[in-house]
Amino acid sequence: MSGAQLFMKEDLKITDTQIEILAGVISIYSLFGSLAAGLTSDWLGRRYTMVLAAAIFFTGALVMGLAPNYAFLMAGRFVAGIGVGYALMIAPVYTAEVAPTSSRGFLTTFPEVFNNFGILLGYVSNFAFARLPVHQSWRAMFLVGAVPPVFLGFAVLAMPESPRWLVMRGRIEDARRVLRKTSDSHEEAEERLLDIKRVVGIPADATDADDVVAIVRANEAARGQGVWRELLINPSRPVRRMLVAGLGLMFIQQATGVDCVVMYSPRVFEAAGIKSKTNSLGASMAVGACKTFFIPIATLLLDRIGRRPLLLASGGGMAIFLFTLATSLLMLDRRPESEAKALGAVSIAAMLSFVASFASGLGPVAWVYCSEIYPLRLRAQAAAIGTGLNRLMGGATTMSFLSLTHTITIAGAFYLYACIAAAGWVFMYFFLPETMGRSLEDTGKLFGKDTDDDVDGVVRHERKKSTELIGAPQ
Repeated sequence: MSGAQLFMKEDLKITDTQIEILAGVISIYSLFGSLAAGLTSDWLGRRYTMVLAAAIFFTGALVMGLAPNYAFLMAGRFVAGIGVGYALMIAPVYTAEVAPTSSRGFLTTFPEVFNNFGILLGYVSNFAFARLPVHQSWRAMFLVGAVPPVFLGFAVLAMPESPRWLVMRGRIEDARRVLRKTSDSHEEAEERLLDIKRVVGIPADATDADDVVAIVRANEAARGQGVWRELLINPSRPVRRMLVAGLGLMFIQQATGVDCVVMYSPRVFEAAGIKSKTNSLGASMAVGACKTFFIPIATLLLDRIGRRPLLLASGGGMAIFLFTLATSLLMLDRRPESEAKALGAVSIAAMLSFVASFASGLGPVAWVYCSEIYPLRLRAQAAAIGTGLNRLMGGATTMSFLSLTHTITIAGAFYLYACIAAAGWVFMYFFLPETMGRSLEDTGKLFGKDTDDDVDGVVRHERKKSTELIGAPQ
């Protein structure tokens, strides 16, 4: 979209306001996709939810690339937005549930790694297709996005289902086979299986064949009965603290304006003194390269130094570089032309440093952290809410950026984002406990001493109720 908007505006004769809405509305649409994905992933499973996301992506890319007018473009953005919501919610949840504890942080950054590799390819395709005639260039930029989902949809079918979802469905032996393939040892696989059974409410010695009560209980959990009430209407103290941590992190990730830098990087480079469209698109590839090549820092360090240090270092760097970017852009408007080149270089360096700070911490770690902190019964729906908030904020920032720059200048917009980043650092310091080295079943203890008591009480109550219903001896 960052490259297509330059040519779309000329071809379709649309305004900056229409471009702004078209760019940002995909995040609003993805809100609905993320909420739907929470239900779908509990119903169809994590794996088939990813297949569905790939099919939606494919359709959205075709509709946008073949759109004859603005209305059809908006329809294509709606379809693609649903796919974005599905993918952003399910990828980190699936990865966290499959990965062993020792490498969960490393593996759960992969969705963000390849998401940003895709952004880099998007910048490359923008640069490559920019030389086509105006009416063809932006269409090619969208249509090329229909290729990756085809490969993704078939590749996912070769992947195992989440063992936690399998246990929730009462498929104990299937879960055991997956855990043995995805654990460091068979002993660890059995420990993980016992932990999952305990949380779901299945007796430790239960198997598919001999414990009807356990499977009844598992199916009740899989249908998500009472999850929304437990999350939003009457949350326990630990669940409330988890929601504050998870939703706060999702808010901060987008409210600091990173999507604006990605989406409107040609405009920012123009403000920094790069006037040619081709040069601007070429420089924009540096943004994609920064996001792609700095993420491995988080990937390699998450399971060594922890989540908190990376989040705090990233948040602090973002605040500093946003402030630097805003100041240099402000000075560009007030200094003589002879100093413009140096200030432009500072602006570009600050913007790339901001992107690098985001990519090496807050970008990937936020998704990892929010996939770890919720209990199994609530994880899919809570992750869906967090993803929805993330997309809502992404849409709000991208849809308001151009209007904001017209109102308070582009420097003022980045000063605002710098203040949000600074406030976010304070929030992360006081509200986010470290989750490194803990199993998914144990992270809840970080948010309140009564978590285990609540879970065990529910398990005992449900097991007793299910046993009485089928008339089995207690």
